[in-house]
Amino acid sequence: MVHYSDELIDEIRNSNDIVDVISQYVTLKRSGRNFFGLCPFHKEKSPSFSVSPDKQIFHCFGCGVGGNVIHFISKIENLNFVETLHILAERAGIVLPTIETGEDSKRQELKNKVYQINEITAQFYHENLYKPVAKSAQEYVKKRKLTNTTLKNFKIGYAGIYNELSAFLKQKGFSDTEILESSLASKLENGKLVDRYRGRLMFPICDVRGKVIAFGGRVLDDSKPKYINSPENIVYSKGRHLYGLNVAKQNNPKELIIVEGYMDAISLHQRDIPNVVASLGTALTEAQGRLLRKYCEKVIIGYDSDGAGQTATLRGLEILNNLGCDIRVLQLEGAKDPDEFVIKYGSGRFNKAVEEAISLVEFKIKTLKKDLNLENVNDKIKFLNEIAKILSKVDNQMEKEVYIDKIANEYKISKEAIYAEINKQSYTQKQSIKILDKPIRVKTANKIEETEEISKEIIQRENAIILLIINGKAIQEIMENIPVEEFKYDLNRKIAEKLYDEYKKGNSNTRSILDLFEDEKIINHLSGIMAMDMEIIDVNKTINEIIDLYRREKLTQEKNEIIKKLGNKELDKQKQEELENRLSNIIIELAKKNRG
Repeated sequence: MVHYSDELIDEIRNSNDIVDVISQYVTLKRSGRNFFGLCPFHKEKSPSFSVSPDKQIFHCFGCGVGGNVIHFISKIENLNFVETLHILAERAGIVLPTIETGEDSKRQELKNKVYQINEITAQFYHENLYKPVAKSAQEYVKKRKLTNTTLKNFKIGYAGIYNELSAFLKQKGFSDTEILESSLASKLENGKLVDRYRGRLMFPICDVRGKVIAFGGRVLDDSKPKYINSPENIVYSKGRHLYGLNVAKQNNPKELIIVEGYMDAISLHQRDIPNVVASLGTALTEAQGRLLRKYCEKVIIGYDSDGAGQTATLRGLEILNNLGCDIRVLQLEGAKDPDEFVIKYGSGRFNKAVEEAISLVEFKIKTLKKDLNLENVNDKIKFLNEIAKILSKVDNQMEKEVYIDKIANEYKISKEAIYAEINKQSYTQKQSIKILDKPIRVKTANKIEETEEISKEIIQRENAIILLIINGKAIQEIMENIPVEEFKYDLNRKIAEKLYDEYKKGNSNTRSILDLFEDEKIINHLSGIMAMDMEIIDVNKTINEIIDLYRREKLTQEKNEIIKKLGNKELDKQKQEELENRLSNIIIELAKKNRG
């Protein structure tokens, strides 16, 4: 039987948005950041089946079933793992290797070679930048005010003449086939290889794990095309990656700024604005949108202010809005793009612009106003009609009312007229949810089975610890102070053991932790923990309180054991004194902790 690589499984899972997939089986309605519907795995009258687009998981707070998109399809279609992968791969247009040929192994081997070539090439180009032959590139980076630290952090380089890279790679032992697969060279009629990039400033493009997957090359004169980017190949798909995400995600940012070009992202990073990524081309894709939603809570679009940039902004807004993202639009006056703005006005003013970024609705209204004269009656009527279309798509009733109040006051239009037009639009579009419908109610706590030995409070506390670890909060500190054996609930102990083990191996990516388990009980319980809506304001304080509680419980347990031992009349005098001294110290320590 064929063995599918972890990379291929990740690709299949990431290519199937869980909301899209489950929507084919369950009617889902948005409530806050998540979607809810009636659970397909048990009978219920009110929806307790939750789907998280951010975490790409589902969980039913009624029956406790949960998991990722692979678990869902496997359960609802009653398929085994391989059959499920085939279904999802076909849905995403991914060709799976055949069992007979071992194609997956050969393809993976070729992929690994291309990754190696890309890594070596990035270093080769970067070293080239510091050679005399790269004088034009050196003058360009100086003109763009790029520091040496920035050049090294992003491995910016220089592609020189004709076939120097191809010759270098062949010296390293790579075959023509492997070099051609990397898209870094092409073959002439005489059979010789010629480099794709020549006389260009080079930008390595990394995937979210930091692997070099492609390159962008910029001319250093006025020739065309201005940029040449790697074509899609065995390791690179333009619409599935974001430039700089591997760097931007490192500090778990709550918001990400998306810009158009490499230089916009690099310029902002250099000026201590690290939460920036660039779309590889101005047309944002749904796959890129899912990446953004996966790694942050809020997306701020900072595309160029020209016509193409504004068109791209509108498209990006629609994609991100449909994916359930919290989105804002950056308004930069006095500059054509973020790079020019931050150089001209500094990072302080840029950060202020980020704070003042406007919502999707505000941006659409602002764009609409540009082409209308609101002093003209017909234009004002058209303005009201278009506003109604925009507002009819706003799901949050409170947000909708805020906009209605603001528009009514600012443009001297009665609220009744706006409501009437919105209701008309809603009816015309045959929307199933009326404008004044109340949001659905759902359960917000994970279903917990209390056992005779373990209280619900202890299980809840252990759940919170696991959630902190999954979210990358003070893993080392928790591991040092709360050993695996301290977890009382069997499922939590098994989960903690796996998390600790993964962390010791150097794998801090716990987003796909569900795939590490086969036991359905563990998967269901873990998905419930991941679905917990728990907001901790002071993470360090919470962790310290939990650790302190564990220490207090251990002291209490030791105290009770000593008291039990002191009741033994056969104890010799020395042992009795030792126990009494230890008991005295424990009581003092507990008294201090209780006062604290």
